[in-house]
Amino acid sequence: MSLLEMRNIEKSFNGVPVLKGVQLTVEKGEVHALLGENGAGKSTLMNVMTGVHSKDGGTVTFNGQLMENITIHKSEEAGIAFVHQELNLFNDMTVWENIYLNKEITSRFGRVNKRAMAERCRELFRQLDVDIDPLEKVENLKTSEKQLLEISKALFFKAKLLILDEPTTSLNNEEIAHLFQIINNLKKDGTAFIFISHKMPEIFELCDSYTVFRNGEFIGTGKIADVTPESITEMMVGAKISSQDVYEARETGDVVLKLTDFTGPGFENINLEVKKGQIVGLTGLQGSGSSELMQCIFGVTDASEGTAEANGKTIPHGSIHSAMEAGIGMLAANRKENSVIPDMSLLENMYISEHTLSAKDFHIHKKAEEGKFASYKSMLNIKAQDSSDSILSLSGGNQQKVFIARWLNTNADILLFDNPTQGIDVGAKAEIYKLILELAKSGKTILVNTLEIPEIQKIADYCIIFYEGRIIKTLEHKDIDEHTVMLYSTNAANA
Repeated sequence: MSLLEMRNIEKSFNGVPVLKGVQLTVEKGEVHALLGENGAGKSTLMNVMTGVHSKDGGTVTFNGQLMENITIHKSEEAGIAFVHQELNLFNDMTVWENIYLNKEITSRFGRVNKRAMAERCRELFRQLDVDIDPLEKVENLKTSEKQLLEISKALFFKAKLLILDEPTTSLNNEEIAHLFQIINNLKKDGTAFIFISHKMPEIFELCDSYTVFRNGEFIGTGKIADVTPESITEMMVGAKISSQDVYEARETGDVVLKLTDFTGPGFENINLEVKKGQIVGLTGLQGSGSSELMQCIFGVTDASEGTAEANGKTIPHGSIHSAMEAGIGMLAANRKENSVIPDMSLLENMYISEHTLSAKDFHIHKKAEEGKFASYKSMLNIKAQDSSDSILSLSGGNQQKVFIARWLNTNADILLFDNPTQGIDVGAKAEIYKLILELAKSGKTILVNTLEIPEIQKIADYCIIFYEGRIIKTLEHKDIDEHTVMLYSTNAANA
């Protein structure tokens, strides 16, 4: 008997079908990859299973029981837990308070037993080999610890099936290995996982089975051992995606960004010159200094030594506004926390940076902004209905395009892209790569920070590798490959 069987699931919104008779079967003690591009129907199916949305048709059977009129409470009671990519934790509460929220241990007089709850948390963390203090405020935890806390929270109340949505997005290699070890240990006890990810190496390392959706339809299912990354990708997008390098050389101009002995939080003594129209890839192990450098150039953090010049002018340290005035724009990592303004429309999310620069003009000329949005929508192929729609109505890839438009709208000619394809599906990634190359052809200068070396191979003129806050190696395009980059990222080449 399978742990989960979803058969012929139908779901429509406003008469538009988003799930068209799809199916999903998960066995006890397996990790099942649920795959598809953004908008394929994965999240909608998970929301049906967990009671967020009601289904229009089909059946759901869990642990041998037919589930009707599913609610969030019913799914939790049955043993289903959803660990979202956007973690649902209260930062101003302690670890144990997050775990026991609305499930507190109390005495017969209603007094909360903090000591008992903290001790039970410690015992669970010991079993999972998780080093987290139950008395610590969640706001003081690292992202990886928050991720493990969400999983621990689900397991604390005996979840039989955990849905993990892009769980490794903000983790480094060591943290990912630890998470996979925990998952593999839990598999032995019969816990099942639905693993949603766009990272093929992780899927083929961790998962036992797969199911692919495309455009709300079931495409196929089977054992991971019987397929290849190429065949899975073809199922996801409906056509063979070329694995060939999309890189194109182009004319470049004078130096427009110059760093001299630039030192700040997480990096030191960076000397770098970037020409107009160049694409430079930055990489290294997480925390090696490449992302930190970008943030400091943009004024998010304050440099302690050295200078940064843009278009021949020195940029004052620690001033985002000065960086913007110098023609720099930054697509920050962690889209939800650093780019998305959820209460604003697509139009407002686009023009907010430009309005900050032109704040002396107290009026927003909506008609003009509408015209610019329409132009960027066409140029960047933003898939959106109306500029008044919420930014949250778009997929991750289309949100990123809106934020690129945000900086193009300021006339920025130096663009800093920090992990620009984070949480984006295969097809949208290809569009972003193409867009970066087109922007460079038009004269934009682009720095891209990413841990994914194939991305750098596809777009960069050269690759700068960081190790412990310093530039350890620079590779020309023809010399960039994963083996060489990893040798220098880990300092094995100099060991």
